[in-house]
Amino acid sequence: MDRNLRKERVGIVTSDKMDKSVVVIVERRVMHPKYGKFVKRSSKFMAHDEKEEANIGDTVRIMETRPISKSKCWRVVEIVERAK
Repeated sequence: MDRNLRKERVGIVTSDKMDKSVVVIVERRVMHPKYGKFVKRSSKFMAHDEKEEANIGDTVRIMETRPISKSKCWRVVEIVERAK
C-alpha cells in the first residue's frame, strides 16, 4: 500500500480543550493577484492527538488520515517545537 500521498502541514496549536483533539492553525503566504503583495492566509484543522501531548502555542506537524470524526481527518505526527 502506497502511503506517500498523504499531505503534511506544520502549524501552531490554538486549542487543546477537547479530549484527544487539537485545533491547528496553518499560515501560508500568497501573492495578491493584482497588487503583488504577499498576504497571509490561514486554515484551521482539527487534528487527532492520541497521547494528548500538544499544548497551546506548540508548533506541530500534522498528517492527513482517514476520517476520525465529523471534523477530524488529520492527526498529530510530531511536536516540532514547544511553546516558550
